[in-house]
Amino acid sequence: MLFDTKVALVIREDLASWQKINVAAFVASGIAASYPECIGEPYADATGNDYLRLIGQPILIYGADRAALARVLDRALARGVQPALYTEEMFSTSHDAANREAVRQFEREKLHLVGLAIRAERKVVDKIVDKLKFHQ
Repeated sequence: MLFDTKVALVIREDLASWQKINVAAFVASGIAASYPECIGEPYADATGNDYLRLIGQPILIYGADRAALARVLDRALARGVQPALYTEEMFSTSHDAANREAVRQFEREKLHLVGLAIRAERKVVDKIVDKLKFHQ
C-alpha cells in the first residue's frame, strides 16, 4: 500500500544504543500524539487478548550527524513541517515540564539536537531528508 504521507525519524548516529532507542520512541510518540489519523485500529490475537493501536504506516529511520540534524530541522521548518524533537539536555531531565524547559533555554540554531521526527506528504519528507542514509 502506498501512503500519501511519510513518517521519518532522524537519529544522531553517535549516541549510545539505549539513547537511540529512547530518542526514537519519544519522537515517534510526538507523531502519534499530533496526527491521530495515522493511528490504526486496535490489535487482538486469536486467544482474545487485546493490544494497543499502533501508527498504521511504515516509519523510516535515518542516521545523521549534528550538521545533518540541523539541516533537517531547517528544511522542515522552511516547508511548514512541524517536527518532534529531542535534545541532549533531555537525557538529564526526569519529567515532561523539565524537557520543555531544556528546549526553551536555547535558540533554534543552538539546539543540541539528537533526534527529530516528521510526518508530511511523501515528496516533502523526501526533500527534507535528502541525502540521508537509513540508520544502521
